[in-house]
Amino acid sequence: MAGGLLTDLYELNMAASYLRHQLTDEATFSLFVRKLPPTRGFLVAAGLADCLAFLEDFRFTAEELGYLADTEGYDADVLRVFREMRFTGDVWAVPEGQVVYAGEPLIEVTAPIAQAQLVETVMLNHVTFQTAVASKAARCVLAAGGARLVDFAFRRAQGLDAAMAVARASAIAGFSATSNVEAARRYGLQTAGTMAHSFIEAHGDEETAFKVFATDFPAKTTFLVDTYDTISGVRAAIDVTRRMRLPGPIGVRLDSGDLASLARRTRQLLDEAGMRDAKIFASGGLDEYAISALVAAGAPIDAYGVGTKMGVSADAPYLDTAYKLVQYGERPVMKLSPGKVTAPGAKQVFRGPAGDVVGLREESPPPDHRPLLGPVMIEGRRLEVPETIDTIRDRCAAELARLPAATRELRAPVSPRVRYTRRLMHLHYQVRSELGRFIPAPKAEHPRSNAETGS
Repeated sequence: MAGGLLTDLYELNMAASYLRHQLTDEATFSLFVRKLPPTRGFLVAAGLADCLAFLEDFRFTAEELGYLADTEGYDADVLRVFREMRFTGDVWAVPEGQVVYAGEPLIEVTAPIAQAQLVETVMLNHVTFQTAVASKAARCVLAAGGARLVDFAFRRAQGLDAAMAVARASAIAGFSATSNVEAARRYGLQTAGTMAHSFIEAHGDEETAFKVFATDFPAKTTFLVDTYDTISGVRAAIDVTRRMRLPGPIGVRLDSGDLASLARRTRQLLDEAGMRDAKIFASGGLDEYAISALVAAGAPIDAYGVGTKMGVSADAPYLDTAYKLVQYGERPVMKLSPGKVTAPGAKQVFRGPAGDVVGLREESPPPDHRPLLGPVMIEGRRLEVPETIDTIRDRCAAELARLPAATRELRAPVSPRVRYTRRLMHLHYQVRSELGRFIPAPKAEHPRSNAETGS
């Protein structure tokens, strides 16, 4: 995929103007989250792999250039530069699976300004969506308390590409399997699946359906037991397992009703039948809140299928991400827009026992701190082969284990305070002072009448 037109029109307009006026110096853009959603105490970084793949393949095709000439009216000189353009810049980033907070750069791109501008839209798209989903999935993992989680989001994800990204992001966060077979093939994930209610209905009764399924898949039999009556379905599963002498351990899936009480009754029936190794799998509109409630109720559930609400990050479906210019050439820059002030200069995040500190990239880490961002692409080429899902998952698990209890809270989390180093604060005030010439002096206020004030 080339991707030259995978951008917003204003990015193309700016790039064309830069080129026409010989603004070709290197620029550094910082991608970060301005503020966390109210229910998020942390985020899990994701999407970097897709960003780097896009940057490596970035180019304009002849068809795309023809479109720009015929439809948007770009001149021949600009189109000539676009034709030869490849991404030749450097990228620093936090690794996927890393816990991050608001105000911290996840990725910084340094490249000739037209290149760095054109890739903004795709970079934001990948990181925003995948980080939102990975963070939601991580909360499900924390809520589950060690139970196995399976991604069931494919059928209700917002598009096929989104479904693939959800499977990968949830795996990063600690989900053990996915129902998405193509995602499993592409990313080396474990698949998981049972049967649908239609399979039961097509055979007329549960016992017949269970026998047919167990005959075809004797080594991986999980019975869906709630098509008609859940407890009757459990009993039918037990009877079929006994008569067919299935190797086990079998599973039963609960997909509706009072899952906590049904799980307790199901566990009792399985244990009385001597099937103590049988697993109980729950699904049906679950998210971290529902899972947490089931765990708190002591429901004996071994695994959860989590779909729609995780796949669209239902309670926080977007992140307030930004991709902002922080340096052009040798000049650090910032914006002063109310509520959207940015910090100048290429940066680094230092993590230590007392919290995170954002500083300038060339600074040394404070004592007992480690830098989070590292170079991942130089002159348009990745420095290393992409990390495996297992490596990223292990990193995320270690990060989640280190989270303060207040940050892990589901409903009223407290995000750790992120501080600036003295050097970054000094640069901030220096650049702000230099920009003072663009800020008009406040006008003298005149007394208003009672009618104007409403008093």
